[in-house]
Amino acid sequence: MATPSIKISETPLVLYTLRRADDALVLGHRLSEWCGHAPMLEEDMALANMGLDLLGQARELYAYAGEVEGCGNDEDKFAYLRDVRQYRNLLLVEQPNGDFARTMVRQFFYAAFADLYWRAMMKSKDATLAAIAAKSEKESAYHLRHCSEWIVRLGDGTEESHARVQTAIDDLWAFTGEMFETDDSERALIDAGIAIDATALQVKWLKTVSDVVGEATLALPRSDWMQQGGRSGRHSEHLGHLLSELQSMQRTFPGSKW
Repeated sequence: MATPSIKISETPLVLYTLRRADDALVLGHRLSEWCGHAPMLEEDMALANMGLDLLGQARELYAYAGEVEGCGNDEDKFAYLRDVRQYRNLLLVEQPNGDFARTMVRQFFYAAFADLYWRAMMKSKDATLAAIAAKSEKESAYHLRHCSEWIVRLGDGTEESHARVQTAIDDLWAFTGEMFETDDSERALIDAGIAIDATALQVKWLKTVSDVVGEATLALPRSDWMQQGGRSGRHSEHLGHLLSELQSMQRTFPGSKW
């Protein structure tokens, strides 16, 4: 019999921490899907390592969320025993890998944000979040550098690689606005110096993205219409399929150990 989903006491700090943990877990899982399928062995290892970095971030954040919540939930329960609507990740990170260009664009958009976000969070008055941020920023800086180089290489490469990466930019652009949203649950944390106001990062993010895209002889879409819903638990159909794979072992054989 499948294990039922857990219940969560979503205080503002728990919710804030889970949102960032879910981003890392879901994107890390997406990158793991490339294992054995990347265009070259070196890139296979690079994608796997970035996925492991994100998994490490998720584990630390889930562990802290469980500590703050104090209801007996731990990193495994948060990862494996929640329903789709309980996940709070960005819609961007749950989008399918598609081809290699699409994966790199998705990673680039997220890493450009994460690098700024974790750098700012190092000043958080929450000592645990500040410590997680200090470790995560070093990883995000590498992720950003790696995928930026690929965006330039693909964009300024062959006619086909240019077309593929431009198509990916056009398709994924509408998912980037959600990164800079804040809501009432975060406002008190921002005022207390625990969280940072993500809206303040948008100008720097756009500058970073624009510079790389310009160097790659590509163009950003002009549309300002953005998708939203992931932070409040409204997801695309893709997350359900991802979770059915991610959670299958724990749901079927609860508490199993290797």
